[in-house]
Amino acid sequence: MRIAVASSNGEEVDLHFGRASKLLIYDYSDGKMEFVEERTVDIAESDKHQWRKVLDSIMDCDVVIAIQVGLKGKMGIEDAGLKFVADEGPVGEVLERWVRHFEFMNSTI
Repeated sequence: MRIAVASSNGEEVDLHFGRASKLLIYDYSDGKMEFVEERTVDIAESDKHQWRKVLDSIMDCDVVIAIQVGLKGKMGIEDAGLKFVADEGPVGEVLERWVRHFEFMNSTI
């Protein structure tokens, strides 16, 4: 599973999806999380509705984690087949929370 995390500084999940000028990309497989790369998106501070630029940059991902997303952005993410997760805090902790949730939701009872 490929995960995109919106982070301004590489340490905290702290960006709104539509303003995510930097995304950290991770691969999660067989219980292991591996950093893949950092991607940048050209976000103009004065423009609104830039979520399409961000979405285009992560089309190879399965999940995107950011502090929040607008309605149009959320619909675009869902239409593209990605899952949006709203969370914030240190990147490592956010990824651990998502993995615990993912594994719990996909476990057999």
